[in-house]
Amino acid sequence: MEMNHRTDLLKGNILRALITMALPIMATSLLQMAYNMTDMIWIGRVGSDSVAAVGAAGMFVNLSAGISAFLRVGGQVNVAHSYGAGQKEQAASYSKNALQMGALISVVYGLIVCLFRGPFIAFFRFTKANVIHDAEVYLLIMGIFIFFNIINPIFTAVITATGNSKTPFKISAMGLVINLILDPILIFGVGGLPELGVFGAATATVFAQMIVFVCYIFYMKKDEQVFSKMNFRTPIEKKQLASIVRIGMPATIQSVMFNGIAMVIGRIIAAWGETAIAVQKVGIQVESISYMSADGFSAATNSFIAQNYGAKQYERSKMGYKTALKVMGVWGIFTTCVLVLLPAPIFKVFITEPDVIPLGVDYLRILGYSQFFMCMEILTAGAFSAYGKTLPPAVVSIVFTSMRIPMAVFLGKTALGLNGVWASISLSSVFKGVVLVILFTLFMRKFDRQMHSGAQAHLQHVE
Repeated sequence: MEMNHRTDLLKGNILRALITMALPIMATSLLQMAYNMTDMIWIGRVGSDSVAAVGAAGMFVNLSAGISAFLRVGGQVNVAHSYGAGQKEQAASYSKNALQMGALISVVYGLIVCLFRGPFIAFFRFTKANVIHDAEVYLLIMGIFIFFNIINPIFTAVITATGNSKTPFKISAMGLVINLILDPILIFGVGGLPELGVFGAATATVFAQMIVFVCYIFYMKKDEQVFSKMNFRTPIEKKQLASIVRIGMPATIQSVMFNGIAMVIGRIIAAWGETAIAVQKVGIQVESISYMSADGFSAATNSFIAQNYGAKQYERSKMGYKTALKVMGVWGIFTTCVLVLLPAPIFKVFITEPDVIPLGVDYLRILGYSQFFMCMEILTAGAFSAYGKTLPPAVVSIVFTSMRIPMAVFLGKTALGLNGVWASISLSSVFKGVVLVILFTLFMRKFDRQMHSGAQAHLQHVE
């Protein structure tokens, strides 16, 4: 595997550097999202009950990503700062600590999920025995192998922090191809194999994630510039872990709260039946095309700003955000137009049951109006964290995402019904996007004043 995939983020055209970094990351994010989407498309051919089962169990899989978010965010920022400052051994050390802690968390979380899968699924109050059974089976398989779901994104984050976004893309693409091949074979029993249904979908995903993990290990060993310097036989270094936790913990709290609120919303939606749950799960997959693209561009912007901040190129880091904001604005408008104008043909890709399609159309259209603001929020959160300021986006996210619960309860009891629940989700995204951009603008003004005061003090000292 080639080692010369790093993009120099410290000099040259800013837009070109961002695009060069962002495209592979966005593609990687979409590929990671495609694992779940592929499962959902094939499972959707089995029926909406199976979609509801996979969707409910998948919430607890997503929760693992939330719990380990501090390792991805804190690891990426610290690695980028170190790499930008030319301290490659320190960058390797931060990577090692993040991966070691990720392995430890995966063992603990995996045991919890496997032991308590029954009560976890019971939270959603499903009434159909087949849905409950399938959800527990899916959650058991994913829980046993949750290690790969946690560790692979950490690999992606620390590699991206060094300016290499192409290798994670290639590795993720390989995993997706394997998943695409195995899904129909294992779900429907092609070639004389037994029809495994939901169990087959989980197995295909896990096997693909295992291959991705092996490829990352191979890359790490061959990368002489940074990652081959990691020594996993040494214990976790408390000082570096503390830095990772300090920067990344607000992101974990934010992510865990987001997933927890999503589960409560899921329980509210369950009052309209399993079909409503299935609609939401498919809708989330469609919406994630916008979300994951923005998240990928945000990761590229994060690496760009963090490396330039580490190299003390403050003006260049600021211009990086402004450039990224324009690009994401265009993407947000595009995705809004697609979901608002073309909801029916998009939803039919997943579920073709005539009585379900109108509900799916309503979901995509209502959520479509918030896509621009969601893109602004995600990009700005990445910019905040690049400066080591992860608390503001976490607070904004927790406050306004929490508002979804009372809004969903209130609007759901009006004539809007289920559409009122969708509206509560869309409105909160609008609020988050507007507020976070305003806060970042204020933060940058304060940062500029501090840099200007520092430069003047230095000149006076020299004189």
